[in-house]
Amino acid sequence: MNPALVLKLGAVGTLVGSAAYVHLRGRVRHSFLRQLTDHSTFLAPLNALVYLASAVPGRPFLDLGDFPALAPLQAHWREIRDEALRLQSEERIRAADGHVDAGFNSFFRRGWKRFYLKWYGEPLPSARARCPRTVELLEAIPGVRAAMFALLPPGGTLMEHRDPFAGSIRYHLGLVTPGSDACRIVVDGEPYAWHDGEAVLFDETYVHHAVNQTDRARIILFCDVERPMRWRAAARLNRWLGDHLMRASRTRNEDGEEIGWVNRAFSRVYQVRLVGKRLKAWNRPTYYAVKFALLGGLAWLLLA
Repeated sequence: MNPALVLKLGAVGTLVGSAAYVHLRGRVRHSFLRQLTDHSTFLAPLNALVYLASAVPGRPFLDLGDFPALAPLQAHWREIRDEALRLQSEERIRAADGHVDAGFNSFFRRGWKRFYLKWYGEPLPSARARCPRTVELLEAIPGVRAAMFALLPPGGTLMEHRDPFAGSIRYHLGLVTPGSDACRIVVDGEPYAWHDGEAVLFDETYVHHAVNQTDRARIILFCDVERPMRWRAAARLNRWLGDHLMRASRTRNEDGEEIGWVNRAFSRVYQVRLVGKRLKAWNRPTYYAVKFALLGGLAWLLLA
């Protein structure tokens, strides 16, 4: 057999096998068609390696006691809340200005808003200027790779999704919450209701969704915490991936702040996506026929 074909078949087999593992991981799963084109499928080989090297249990919710470095955030939650409330009063916790936030673009249509504090690198200049105490607390914890204030308004929802990169664990700290089961996140079928001053830690690569069925907005401190790894080499690789893969999706709170190349590219590619949305609204069978024909063509090019 042609050696080049063997390599291609091996690559496809690795992708299919790792994607199947990601799909079957946990109790809640996407439909087959959604999983086929979900970003977690294309990053599955990388994430499968991360899961193999992970030093934390493979379950939806994790024990905060295993992450003592995060304790100062909860201890100073009122100071963090005060800065978040000031931002809210100034209407600075908001949706992206244009299509420059690929990771959360679909959330904005459902009312979700954010203000970035840091994103896999230095804190944003606007965060240093407007939230100095929160930034100070975050910079004292090297394992916090990214952070933001996230607001879910009354009636807001976040559809079921997996986050694309398994190299982090998600931390939520309740700042302004309804304190009701009607305002909750559900991770792999397990619900959690946010409360003021309470924190929760979960694996965001399990399927999860959120809803606020109350008449009050919910504001949390939202952090990506570096996933602990079994081996030093794996930890170094995970840090490198965060520094390069995730930092490329950096975006802005205000004009003049750095936008990573992923979001610069997304703002252009999204124009093509808008054409697809119009096609889907006009005729769904045609939309899916075109979509899967393009995927089939891509697969043929990879194996040809």
